[in-house]
Amino acid sequence: MSEVEPTAFALNPGGWVALAMLVVFALLAWKKVHHAIGRALDSKIALIRDQLAEAESLRREAEALKAEYEARSASADKDREALLERAKHEADEIVAKAKIDAEVLIERRTRMAEDKIASEERVAVEQLRSTAADAAAKAAARLIAERHDAATDSKLVDQAIAEIVTR
Repeated sequence: MSEVEPTAFALNPGGWVALAMLVVFALLAWKKVHHAIGRALDSKIALIRDQLAEAESLRREAEALKAEYEARSASADKDREALLERAKHEADEIVAKAKIDAEVLIERRTRMAEDKIASEERVAVEQLRSTAADAAAKAAARLIAERHDAATDSKLVDQAIAEIVTR
């Protein structure tokens, strides 16, 4: 037995599909859908071009901002280095001034101590002289008192008065 394909109006199912496709293509051509599809594709292409142009301008802006920030960063690095150098220089100056001030202070304190020692030595020498003079005066008074009597004293006083008058 052989199979028989069904047909309608002398068209088998593949023929009907082909006819339907021809009708659809004819309708699409008659309604000028290909122009609408072309316009839709053209608008999509224009939209994509606009997006690409916008992306390009954004990329350029980003590169400009990047360059600006890199310049600022380099400038900040230079400023930071300059500040560090200035701070080191100022610190060195402060240390040098502190050394000089310390030396001056030590010299002044040394002079003050030497002056105080010299003053104390003078006071001690004066006290020693005063004590020696008092001791010598007391010793002389004792010696005079032991060796001289009233007659000798009277004779010495008369000599002293005579010397004073003759002058």
